[in-house]
Amino acid sequence: MNKVNWGVLGTAGIAKGQTIPGMTEAENCHLYAIAGRDMKKAQAFQDQFGFEKAYDSYEALLSDPNVEAVYIPLPNSIHFEWVKKALEHRKNVLCEKPLTPTAAEAEELFRIADENHVLLMEAFAYLHSPFIKAVKEELANGTVGKIRYMESQFVTSDYDLSNIRMRKETKGGCTYDLGCYTTSMVSWMSGQDPETVNAAAAFSPEGVDVLTSAILSYTDGMKAFLNCGMVLPTNADRRLDQLRIEGTEGSIRSTAEFNGCGELTYTVIRDGKSEIKSVYCPQNYRLEVEQFGRCIRNGEKPHVTREFTIRNLRTLERILEAIGYNQK
Repeated sequence: MNKVNWGVLGTAGIAKGQTIPGMTEAENCHLYAIAGRDMKKAQAFQDQFGFEKAYDSYEALLSDPNVEAVYIPLPNSIHFEWVKKALEHRKNVLCEKPLTPTAAEAEELFRIADENHVLLMEAFAYLHSPFIKAVKEELANGTVGKIRYMESQFVTSDYDLSNIRMRKETKGGCTYDLGCYTTSMVSWMSGQDPETVNAAAAFSPEGVDVLTSAILSYTDGMKAFLNCGMVLPTNADRRLDQLRIEGTEGSIRSTAEFNGCGELTYTVIRDGKSEIKSVYCPQNYRLEVEQFGRCIRNGEKPHVTREFTIRNLRTLERILEAIGYNQK
């Protein structure tokens, strides 16, 4: 198999714990290069995962002509800078969510990708999951009828101030870090953008939102409730994932970890009867990397499209505006 030479720009926790392990499983991925601002950390990643090369700067990795695709797990505040540089080096780019803080910046990056004849995809690994596909198919098949209400929640532990999620200068806060999952879930399942957005939040002394709730209303009458937060016991690695879809004919409920692997379940309630359904899910980050690799090698279209990314960012911006994030 003609594998894609991947470079990883940074040694973030999500790269170490999730994405790179998925890359090692991906059939069309070759772990070619890792870059960090600390050479010792980059070499540690090289030793642990078997990268062919390690670099002590992001620029050095981007200058390597053998790198075909770049994965970017850097802080939200510098996504635009490094995605832009990678695209201008004619690298295909998979960048962690949210791709950029604003839809306008995302549109600019997709334009640069087009100019350089390379691909750009936002890294929503969970959207590649067979679990998400199964629930989406339930809706398409009319299992719940017309959707009247959707509820998506993602709540985790909080963190100390050394964590980028808790700092304003790195575009921290629960809406950027977790709310993008809740907005993307509702957008993906419903295929709609909200007509109106109302939201409220609790903020930390540092000015990042630690608990945000939003009510979205749609032109067809559907309503959605979104809730995200970083309020569970500090650094306890606890989380609450919840999806509920209520329709005219029935409902779907799930508390599965949407980015999880193995057997995930959801419950269909219809005509007063409950049925638990199970879906086997491989590691989602592997599926994401393999799909992007097929886009590069075989001409597939990115599963997470530019249109979806931009629409989702517009909804996020409306929530952030409603809670006054930029005024804190």
